[in-house]
Amino acid sequence: MAARALAQCVRSLSRSTTRLYQGSVVARSSSALLISNDRSFSAISCSQGARRIEQSWISQLTRQYGGLPPLTIEAIAERVMYVLKLYDKINPEKLQKSSHFMKDLGLDSLDQVEIIMAMEDEFGFEIPDAAAEKLMTPEEIVQYIADKKDVYE
Repeated sequence: MAARALAQCVRSLSRSTTRLYQGSVVARSSSALLISNDRSFSAISCSQGARRIEQSWISQLTRQYGGLPPLTIEAIAERVMYVLKLYDKINPEKLQKSSHFMKDLGLDSLDQVEIIMAMEDEFGFEIPDAAAEKLMTPEEIVQYIADKKDVYE
């Protein structure tokens, strides 16, 4: 009798569906019931009319993920200037969008590499060395990042 009930339960769950049940994703596959978050369940009852999952412990805290606001050229410029102002070898009073790192700000090539690494950390992508050598002003960095992130405003 128990074997028939189990077989009927597995057959009824054979359709591929995904449901959100009180913060946990419950995915049904062809052979088993997969439950995320490794939470303990008190009962899994399966009948032809209704399938339900009773959970003995429900977490009240759930993470809510959302997308970042869309990037604009102004936002990119603000972030680039902020990172440059935080760099200890740059005088924030002399810094302008058109300031050349070596000619106007007195930085050397190693400082320029550190600036590019800071920009990679800030924007979350790697800038190839060939392109990094050409980025000598904040304005060029802003334009490069805007091109890579497909921002054309």
